[in-house]
Amino acid sequence: MKLKHTLLSLSLAACLGAAFANTPAPAAASQADAAAASAPAAPAATAAVPQPPQIQAAAYIVEDAQSGQVLAAYGEENQVEPASLTKLMTAYLTFKALEEGRLKLEQTFTVSDQGWRSEGSRMFLDPKKPASVDDLLKGLIVQSGNDAAITLAEAVAGSEAAFVDQMNAEALRLGMTQTRFTNSTGLPGEQHYTSVTDLVLLAKAIIRDYPQYYPIYSVKSFRYNNIDQPNRNLLLYRDPSVDGLKTGHTSSAGYNLVASSNRNGRRVISVVVGTESPEARAAESSKLLNWALQSFETPKLYNGNEAIAEIKVYKGSSSLVRVGFLEDAYLTLPVGSAKDLQPVLETVQPVVAPIQKGRELGTLKLMSGNTVVAERTVVALDEVAESGWFGRMWDSIVLWFKNLFS
Repeated sequence: MKLKHTLLSLSLAACLGAAFANTPAPAAASQADAAAASAPAAPAATAAVPQPPQIQAAAYIVEDAQSGQVLAAYGEENQVEPASLTKLMTAYLTFKALEEGRLKLEQTFTVSDQGWRSEGSRMFLDPKKPASVDDLLKGLIVQSGNDAAITLAEAVAGSEAAFVDQMNAEALRLGMTQTRFTNSTGLPGEQHYTSVTDLVLLAKAIIRDYPQYYPIYSVKSFRYNNIDQPNRNLLLYRDPSVDGLKTGHTSSAGYNLVASSNRNGRRVISVVVGTESPEARAAESSKLLNWALQSFETPKLYNGNEAIAEIKVYKGSSSLVRVGFLEDAYLTLPVGSAKDLQPVLETVQPVVAPIQKGRELGTLKLMSGNTVVAERTVVALDEVAESGWFGRMWDSIVLWFKNLFS
C-alpha cells in the first residue's frame, strides 16, 4: 500500500499565540523531510544560536529540564569517574525503598565495621549509636558521608554488593547506558564510571520521582555527632535559584558538580566534571546555568492530552482520531526567536485501525523557512477500535481506489 505524507499548518498554544498569528503555511516538505520523528533536538534558531561560554572541565552538559533539550555539551558521551556523584543513585534507591515502605525515616541502623572504616568523607557515625534513616540521608547528601552511603546500602539490600546490583539495574531502567557502579560511595574503581549525559538523567529522575525528598539537596549544613559540616555545593550560598544537587571529588576524578537552578518557573540542570578546585566547579557550573537561563526561553507548546489536530482513520469505529501529546510539551528556543517559526504537523497516511492510545502518528515540526528547527512526535490521544466487517470492507475498497489513482 502506498503511503502518503500529509502536512497541516497549526497554531501553537496561547503562550506563543502572537508569534504565529497570520503566518503563511510553508511549502510542502520533500520525501526526505518526512523521516520518522526524532528525540528532542537541540534548538537551531533562525539567527545565530547563542554560543556557550568557555568551560574549563573534562566534560560538561547543560539541559533544560522541561523540554529535555541539551543546550550545550562537551565530552558528553565520554566515560568519566563520578566520585561522590555516585551518591545520587544511592539516594535514589533509598528514596525508592522509603516510597515502597521497605524503609521508614524513623528506622535506625548501626554502622557496620565496613562502613565505619570507609575512606574519604564521613558523617562520623558512631558504631555504638544507631542513626535514623532521616539522619543518614542528610549525612549522605549534605555531608557526602561514605559511612552513611554504606549504612544505607546495607539497610536497603542487606549488603553493599547486593545494593550495587540494584544500582546497576536501576541505571539501566533509567536509560543510563554509559554507567556502571561497583560501590555505593564513589570511591575510585576501574569499572566504576558514568557520563555527564547519564548524570543528567539521574538528576532529573530524583527531582521528578521523589520531590518530597528533593529539598534535602538544598540543606546548607548538617550537624551530627556534635560535628557541623557544610554542604560543599558553593552555589547554594551564592545563587538563591540553585537548589541542588551534589558535589564529588577524588584525586583522579577532579572536582565534579551536578547543579540545578529553578528560576522563574524554569529548571535547568548542569553537570561539570574534572575541574581543578571547589571554586572552579562552582564558577563553571554558574556560567552554564546563567547562560542557559538568559539566552533561551522554554514556552509551553501544548497542554498534555490537548488535541492539536484530528487525523483521518480507515477501518475504524471512528473516522477520526485526535493527536497531540500525552504530557505538556515544551520547546527551548533562543530568546526572541519564536516569532520566526511556523508549526507544521506531518502525518503518514493511511492510518488504519485499530489504534492504541499513545501510538505514534506523526511529527510536529517547527520550521523557519525550509529549515526544521525542532521536531516532536505526536501520538494518538484516544483508542480507536476496528469497525465491523462491512466498514472494513468498504474502507479497503476506498483505499484501493485512492492508491490506484494517486
